[in-house]
Amino acid sequence: MNSIVSISWLGRLIPQAWHDSLSLFIGITALCAFLLYLLRRESRKVVVRNVLLVLLGLIAMNVDLPKFIGMAILSQIVVVVTGLALIQLWAMFLIRLFLPVLRLHPPRILEDILIVLGCIGLGLVLLRLGGLDLSHIVTTSAVITAVLAFAMQDTLGNILAGLSLQFDNSVEVGDWLKLDDLSGRVVEINWRATLVETRNWETVVIPNSALMKGRFAILGKRQHQAMQWRRWIWFNINWDTLPTQIITLVEKTLREAQLPGVALSPEPNCLLMGFENGYSKYALRYWLTDIAADDLTDSIVRTHIDAALRRHNLRLAASHYNVLTIKDNEKYMEARMKKHLEERVVALRKVELLSSLNDEEMMVLADKLKFTPFVTGDVIMSQGAVGHWLYIMLSGEVEVWVALVDGSRKLVDVLQGGNFFGEMGLMTGEARSGTVIARTNVECLRLDKEAFQTILASRKELAEAISAILAERLVERSKKLPQEVLDSHGTAPQRAELVDKMRRFFGLSKHG
Repeated sequence: MNSIVSISWLGRLIPQAWHDSLSLFIGITALCAFLLYLLRRESRKVVVRNVLLVLLGLIAMNVDLPKFIGMAILSQIVVVVTGLALIQLWAMFLIRLFLPVLRLHPPRILEDILIVLGCIGLGLVLLRLGGLDLSHIVTTSAVITAVLAFAMQDTLGNILAGLSLQFDNSVEVGDWLKLDDLSGRVVEINWRATLVETRNWETVVIPNSALMKGRFAILGKRQHQAMQWRRWIWFNINWDTLPTQIITLVEKTLREAQLPGVALSPEPNCLLMGFENGYSKYALRYWLTDIAADDLTDSIVRTHIDAALRRHNLRLAASHYNVLTIKDNEKYMEARMKKHLEERVVALRKVELLSSLNDEEMMVLADKLKFTPFVTGDVIMSQGAVGHWLYIMLSGEVEVWVALVDGSRKLVDVLQGGNFFGEMGLMTGEARSGTVIARTNVECLRLDKEAFQTILASRKELAEAISAILAERLVERSKKLPQEVLDSHGTAPQRAELVDKMRRFFGLSKHG
């Protein structure tokens, strides 16, 4: 008997009663393929390819095309290709559509296993229909299998390890994996290896057996919790400042900034971790939500910590060395201080509020200005807060927001380098009328009440000139405010009223 199956012979072998079932099977397969195409976009190319193969196979069987063109060998090719296409369609339907509907999510490698088993089953059926005795094949294949298993033990180890990794869900596609000094995101788990993409745009191939034999960490993953990874930022401060002040300052700064990539819950916290040579060692712990941006987010958090410390006249601790100084160094530092003083005088002259001051008074104020940097997102002033200082912007942009009656807030102005704000707090001590937030990194000079009080005490007539400018500023600012805010604040104070407020705030007599 011919061991090669022909389509016409196969058709005679199948009982007539089975033809209706075969038609039903083809119809169900077509419906499954349609649902798979409709609901699984990533599978469409494979579905279309296999459906076309099945259609071509059915057409060839119906018209007996191989016999017509005189190539009988095509009969067997058509049967095999059609069978393989049907096997892949059913395996895809079961794994990618049917089981997920039942809330079962098996690993994708199970689809490959079903396809392999189906192909083996198809081969055995065709051989049996061709008249071969399968018992002889089983006896021979046992010896061949033993030889192959010994020769391919490493490959088989990787395959079995890959199956174990996927079936027990210890590693899944999308997990961030850390193995020794390697870390990256898992993009594929196949038969032989696990593919990991690093932040440096490298794809690392890790044999599955290496993951099974060794220890690895999955970053940011905890049962029944959102993905976030705790990060540590270390910094040192001199012993001069109380640890409670440092901890409160850093935590408050990070909470108010609400930085992208930093989880709101749990909140960032600052800890005193120990004492070193001349300084205290602190750690800021926060939870990272975007693991791909770990270094970038660390850098943003560090800049906020540094800016907050500088605003409060604190400095990061540095190692102490004994250095021999010479006169040239002193001359250099003196020239540098003089240059900085001149730059500050230039900045002060741009403040209309201080235009009445003479050169000597400008120099006095310039020497007492405090450099105050802010980082994008920092809240510089909060509406309703009390702060007795004025900010002079050297560079950057800030947004001015006001709270509305319904609890929302409205952006009323954007200030750029060369502007100033906070003048009412400096001159009259009133609470802040708006919230100012750094739109970009901002460099400011801060003028405090104490620095200005000496000048006003010696030149009381300055209060009149400054009050006139303040009144004009209030009129200009009121034009940018929503009507409901104006109604709640009432009319802007007049010049005489501003003069009285300034005198009371700075403790000046009317006629002194």
